[in-house]
Formats: sequence, structure tokens, C-alpha cells
Amino acid sequence: MDKYYPDGDKADSNAVFGYAAAETLFHVLSECGDDLSRENIMRQSTALKGYQSQIAQPGITFNTGPADFHPIKQMRLVQFDGISWQPIGDVIENAFTDQKSP
Repeated sequence: MDKYYPDGDKADSNAVFGYAAAETLFHVLSECGDDLSRENIMRQSTALKGYQSQIAQPGITFNTGPADFHPIKQMRLVQFDGISWQPIGDVIENAFTDQKSP
């Protein structure tokens, strides 16, 4: 942000989300190579396997599939130590999956 958006608020979660979305889009388009057709972009965006964003907590990966458009299914708890947020515990798998009650 210092280089491209110096007036931006680094504490604004919209700026963080925008960066993460743009970074992921860059990755998808890079995987497309020279074929930027809608079909190939959709194929690449639904084939994310273990993609690690610079914004995500360590160990949080993005994964998609042909019928799975929700790339983030993990989470990690953090705790403020008085200076910065520190990860605590392990990555929680399947944190955002739909769970139907019986």
C-alpha cells in the first residue's frame, strides 16, 4: 500500500480483502496462460489446490472445485499479545462448511 495506495488506511479490512482478491485473481490469470477465455478462467478458478495467499494466516490454503466455489474452509485463532496478533493453536479444518442438523 505504501507504493500503490499511500493514502489508504492499512487498518481498513476492505483494503485487505481487495488485496487478497486481486492477488488470487492474478494467480488464476497466471494459470490461464495465453487462453483467457471464460471457460479457461472458470476452469482455473475452480481448480485451486493448496493456494497460499500472502494475506492469509500461515497454513491457510485456498481450495476450489467444479462444484465448490468457496475457497477458504479453514481458520486459525489469533490472540493480541499487546503488540501484534499472534496465531494460537493449529489450523481448524472445515471451519466454514455447511453442516445440516439431523
